Amino acid sequence: MTEHVVIEADGGSRGNPGPAGYGAVVKDAATDEVLAERKEGLGVVTNNVAEYRGLIAGLAAAAELGASTVDVRMDSKLVVEQMSGRWKIKHPDMQPLAEQAKQLAAGFTRVSYQWIPRAENSHADRLANEAMDAATGKPAAGKPAPKLPTRKPDRATVAWTGARGTPTRLLLLRHGQTEMSALRRYSGRGDVPLTELGRAQAAAAAKRLAATEGLIVDGEAVPIISSPLTRTKQTAQAVADALGGRVETHPGLIETDFGDWEGLTFAEAADRDPELHRSWLGDSSVPPPGGESFDVVHRRVRKARDELIAEHGGRTLVLVSHVTPIKTLLRMGLDAGPSLLFRLHLDLASLSIVEFYPDGNASVRLVNDTSHLS
Repeated sequence: MTEHVVIEADGGSRGNPGPAGYGAVVKDAATDEVLAERKEGLGVVTNNVAEYRGLIAGLAAAAELGASTVDVRMDSKLVVEQMSGRWKIKHPDMQPLAEQAKQLAAGFTRVSYQWIPRAENSHADRLANEAMDAATGKPAAGKPAPKLPTRKPDRATVAWTGARGTPTRLLLLRHGQTEMSALRRYSGRGDVPLTELGRAQAAAAAKRLAATEGLIVDGEAVPIISSPLTRTKQTAQAVADALGGRVETHPGLIETDFGDWEGLTFAEAADRDPELHRSWLGDSSVPPPGGESFDVVHRRVRKARDELIAEHGGRTLVLVSHVTPIKTLLRMGLDAGPSLLFRLHLDLASLSIVEFYPDGNASVRLVNDTSHLS
């Protein structure tokens, strides 16, 4: 009998809802030895239902093995957060499944839940795909299996670019007005709140997003991820309140550190450091005094984008950030040079949209839309 085990579980649906299946593997926590595997086709259900069924199968298998301590590892943020008690379970299809999982978990001394990137959940993902293949009919012998998505079908194939697969769709919302932005001063790491107008702008953007199709999936709001600064968190909270979601923060979405130019106007910074300011405008590797260059920001934002895609690949995300990080993400989508940072204007509380495809392609869908503010 193995007392301490690891459960890796997954589920998927080819259509959401569509033909679905789950996979679960139980391993010895000390040796990584596979102790049990479970997989099953489920007919037509949603991704989230299939993920919960995978968890339930894994917990049942661990109980059969006589385990007392269980570490659950899944790439479903929804299941992990709900089973950890941090997110509410609102969808009626999920509530009885979560209750069944909780009853199974109560039979162990301890159960922990950890989110892992999908790449680290490949064993359970393979089992889930095998279950779906069996349910839908495997390809003829000798022919390679088609690469079908386990989460959602392709949102679109952009024929003229050749982009394929399910893109990660980023809705990029700039924060509302602050006193610094009203005075057109460099506002980087200074943690200033929204003005009354800024709060109204955030509310208008939130109302617009609440009416946008596809931002509530299986009764849950899509992830709402903010820069850690107050002005973005206040804007993001307005969106979360409108969608019934919750705000997460990511440090990679924070604004440029303008160093000694923080709080200065463009003219004041140019008067203070004329040569450096001129070089900064023409060379993205040049930082403000005591600050960070746009090249550094670009690397930071790219790392943040890659982390978010690894965690939420193929989903829609609302990112609430600042001028430079949003311009940087649009620059990546356009495969443009750093001059775009100085040639693209983004208004307060504006909305832009960029999609990143798993094959490396991208598509910019919207830039600086402020129709919700009129």
